[in-house]
Amino acid sequence: MQNVLEFESKRAGINWKNVAIVTSFHLLAIPVLWTFSWSNLAALLIGNWIVGSLGVGLGWHRLLTHRGFTAPKWLEYLLTIFGTMSIQDPPDKWVATHRMHHKYVDTEKDPHSARSGFWWPQIGWVLWGTAQDHDDTTMKRYVPDLLKDKGQVLISKYFYIPIIVSAFILFAIGGWTMVVWGVSARVVFGWHTTWFVNSLSHIYGKRPHDTGDLSTNNWFVAILTFGEGWHNNHHMWPTSARHGTAWYQFDMNWIAIRIFEHLGWAKNIKL
Repeated sequence: MQNVLEFESKRAGINWKNVAIVTSFHLLAIPVLWTFSWSNLAALLIGNWIVGSLGVGLGWHRLLTHRGFTAPKWLEYLLTIFGTMSIQDPPDKWVATHRMHHKYVDTEKDPHSARSGFWWPQIGWVLWGTAQDHDDTTMKRYVPDLLKDKGQVLISKYFYIPIIVSAFILFAIGGWTMVVWGVSARVVFGWHTTWFVNSLSHIYGKRPHDTGDLSTNNWFVAILTFGEGWHNNHHMWPTSARHGTAWYQFDMNWIAIRIFEHLGWAKNIKL
């Protein structure tokens, strides 16, 4: 009963900081409705691959959170910086949240449990309660490795700078409309596709492995997230660097890791 009350207390109260950020980016993305161009679309798609695949999926998730492989520090830091442009909070808080998710998956202590349906794991957990605003004790418990890494601490402290730099670069290349597509719309698209892993990949899809939770393999989410949607596979083998375990399960992030391996940049790959 106490755990249930703690879970409900997380939902109590609007997280105004997150509401302001989420609302602002959605409003700033509205001009995509009348500013289409192939170059703007390219800015969104290429940016989404750099940030969503190399940054969040490969860097924050498979490397930092689960240590599915090792990489030289310059590459680890570069991937981490790419991920900051997702505007999903600093990498250390993101990693802490995901490690909590795996420890308490689909229980009352899971930050974005899917037990209550679609909306809470999709966006409700971001807009209500503490979200990823973890206290120092929680951070020390879940990400002691990142807190001891001076480079990671620096990146997390100034995580908002890379997206500002990217906005200036895109403005110089294609003007304000490219900023709308390559920053605002790209962030919004990245948010919802990432959150689909929390929601759709815990509600709809196949469960070939008995993992004791609601995780599923969802091909639609896998396409949108470069392989992260093979989520039941992932919950079966959390530290595996490869999520698409069958030949037909396309996993772009795994392909990138294999390329890094051939270049000598990825080692100690776990499968």
